[in-house]
Amino acid sequence: MRNAKSPTFGENLEVTMKSILSRLLIAAAAVLLGTMLAQSQTADAPPPPPMHGHHDFAMGGGPMMGFFADKLDLTDAQKAQMKTIMQKEGPAMKPLFQQSHQIDLQLRQYAEGTYDEAKVQALATQKSQVDAQLAVAHTRVHNELFQVLTPEQQTKMKEMEASRAARIQAHGHQAPPPAPDQE
Repeated sequence: MRNAKSPTFGENLEVTMKSILSRLLIAAAAVLLGTMLAQSQTADAPPPPPMHGHHDFAMGGGPMMGFFADKLDLTDAQKAQMKTIMQKEGPAMKPLFQQSHQIDLQLRQYAEGTYDEAKVQALATQKSQVDAQLAVAHTRVHNELFQVLTPEQQTKMKEMEASRAARIQAHGHQAPPPAPDQE
């Protein structure tokens, strides 16, 4: 015989659903509050840096350049060559990074406001064109930097990239396809 105090399956489900709904509402409120705080910054505040280290890349390499210099044991001459490449290519890529970021901001307005299919489609098309230009430029710069390396350093760089791809894949993210061997 059922104990009068033990809840039924339906009552357990209802309690669980209420708990999930409460947590979801709290998380949504936190996101909304964070968004409102971020948007309430004054116009004098500097714009947020572009995503994915684009700012460092456009300005000459940043901390990642130091990381690779240490890991690949670059000579001073190689560091100087790479810095020259980054300083030459970075300013040409910076407007593309900025354009990509602006399109992302515009798309976010449609995601969080009134949705307009035609405008979102136009922005998505622009974004894909900018991303294609960035991919070409990024690949060109990567190749220029790769050519500065010795064969041993090139091998180590390929190993580092393969290791990174494996870590990304292990965490459930799709890793980029392996780069073709460069001779």
